[in-house]
Amino acid sequence: QVQLVESGGGLVQAGGSLRLSCAASGHTFSMFAVGWFRQAPGKERDFVAVISWDGISTMYEDSVKGRFTISRDNFKNTVSLQMNMLNAEDTAVYYCAAARNAFWSLSTIPQDFGSWGPGTQVTVSS
Repeated sequence: QVQLVESGGGLVQAGGSLRLSCAASGHTFSMFAVGWFRQAPGKERDFVAVISWDGISTMYEDSVKGRFTISRDNFKNTVSLQMNMLNAEDTAVYYCAAARNAFWSLSTIPQDFGSWGPGTQVTVSS
């Protein structure tokens, strides 16, 4: 079982940037796709971005395309989410999650991810 912990959240002004990190424990981390999801108050947990186990393939939710970049370093067991041009609609708790099965193709569905971090708060002030 992969264990994940997010960091890097905080308060930023609209138009600013943040870089979230997801640190994983377990030597099998490099076998799993990793996704970022977010949940705003009173809303469901939504897909943000996902990266394949080998880092070659990525997918993004439409509203973050061109602003967010997901990357991973399998030697350091980390996945990062660089967030630029932030706006108030990006305010949420951000979670990273590892896919349920190794070497799965990319998914945007939360139910396809089995290991979740506790989340990190991102607040964008307008």
